[in-house]
Amino acid sequence: FYTDLQSSNFLYFSILDFCALNASCDWSSSRCNRTTVDSALQLPTFTTAAKVRVIITFILCGISTICNLAALWAANSHKRNSHVRVLIINLTAADLLVTFIVMPVDAVWNITVQWLAGDLACRVLMFLKLQAMYSCAFVTVVISLDRQSAILNPLAINMARRRNRVMLVVAWTLSTVFSVPQIFIFHNVTITFPAEFTQCTTRGSFLTHWQETAYNMFTFCCLFLLPLIIMITVYTRIFIQISKRMKGKSSREPDWRCSQNNIPKARMRTLKMSLVIVMCFIVCWTPYYLLGLWYWFFPDDLEGKVSHSLTHILFIFGLFNTCMDPIIYGLFTVRFKGLRKHCHTQLTNISLCLVLMFFLNL
Repeated sequence: FYTDLQSSNFLYFSILDFCALNASCDWSSSRCNRTTVDSALQLPTFTTAAKVRVIITFILCGISTICNLAALWAANSHKRNSHVRVLIINLTAADLLVTFIVMPVDAVWNITVQWLAGDLACRVLMFLKLQAMYSCAFVTVVISLDRQSAILNPLAINMARRRNRVMLVVAWTLSTVFSVPQIFIFHNVTITFPAEFTQCTTRGSFLTHWQETAYNMFTFCCLFLLPLIIMITVYTRIFIQISKRMKGKSSREPDWRCSQNNIPKARMRTLKMSLVIVMCFIVCWTPYYLLGLWYWFFPDDLEGKVSHSLTHILFIFGLFNTCMDPIIYGLFTVRFKGLRKHCHTQLTNISLCLVLMFFLNL
């Protein structure tokens, strides 16, 4: 499952674990030979569940490509200069990394079942896949922090551009640094019985089980838990601040950034968008990572109790978050109603319309 969590499908671990426990393996040459094997030992195949996963993954890849490229085009063609536009461009770039690296590699790997691209490609692609997932999570956190500053400290808007530039550099740098270990722990492993079979895996890279668990937990915390905590904290503070302002409508302190007529709607729209962002992140990725925690701490209990179909479903559900990013930000904008009418007359361009909704307000 660890391989599935950060690279591919955990079903390959059954054959590799069996080889490690019941065979004479030369990890320096990444080959494993076994003289006596159980007749029940079978190589993984391209199952029906995997076929469905491939089809859905390619569909999601197409949807994500259309939505995110539309978002990128809208951001670059927008005449109004806004620091939020830079954030959306970076989020779109991160989503496109997931779209063009994580999704195609996952789909092709499921089709071929074993790894056919060589050891170098194994290491590089595993690095790029995790880097794409890190960058997507970290840039989302940067956007959350920017929204917090805009609501809690609106007078510091002039510093937003420089602050966001620094946070984006940190986000992309950390996503790269945290992914570097993938280059060293992933490698090709080949077995020769019952047939020649090669897989890109972490098998043999950790001396003890606790080292592998520690690395898995570090990745889990940085990739999911820490961003989740930050976003929940940030949007909770935003919610509290909006609630205070709504209760203090008659306050003597004027809000120079908003007109008196659109303050309530703007606050409710920000609140709704914030809740949807957090809930989408939680709903899409929590089930998959919970299953990962189960495997990391109780791998024996997971075997035979969780079907491979479930892991396929949960992984695809997590990737769905990438498709939702450009849509969520498009749905909660000031000119949504006007653009929605335009979308009704341009049904073939619905994906582009949803994205443009957001940029009309930048």
